[in-house]
Amino acid sequence: MKLDVPNRQRWLIIIAGAGVLLLILDRVVFTPLGATWQANAAEIVRLRTAVADGHSLIARGPHLQQVWSEFRSGALPRDLAQSEHDVIFGFENWSRTSGVELGSRKPLWKHGSSDDYSLLEYRLDATGSLAALSRFLYELGKAPMALRIESVELSSRDESGQRLTLSMTVTGLRLFPLEGKL
Repeated sequence: MKLDVPNRQRWLIIIAGAGVLLLILDRVVFTPLGATWQANAAEIVRLRTAVADGHSLIARGPHLQQVWSEFRSGALPRDLAQSEHDVIFGFENWSRTSGVELGSRKPLWKHGSSDDYSLLEYRLDATGSLAALSRFLYELGKAPMALRIESVELSSRDESGQRLTLSMTVTGLRLFPLEGKL
């Protein structure tokens, strides 16, 4: 049985079929392909940024190695007693330079967050004028040792506020793990 479809209807069926075919192609081929292209474009941008960062890191390599070398040279020595001595000697030297009187000093060894290093934490009290305490903090900050000021508290020792007490926590970096239990 042969269908006799007029010419106009034949064109309408062809156009409707083409429209349905285009919709199917859009859902099955074009949309996933577009999403893949967008994902690839984003990945290309990310990779270009990573390559640029890598080139920048390579260009800064000698400077970073020099900074790391200076950092390692400022770290506390392997010997625990020597490390404590170096920090105490530094505190005494900086207190003489700045005119600050040192009070209590309490060292405490801590494990680092990884096994690559350990920390020497000092709680320290110092007394002096605001200028002397400022100079002490300046000397501590510019020291070549790998020390970081964790906390600082100032309190007045007299009515006029001329005599101040500085309570602080300083952490020193030792690029060796702690041996045994402390």
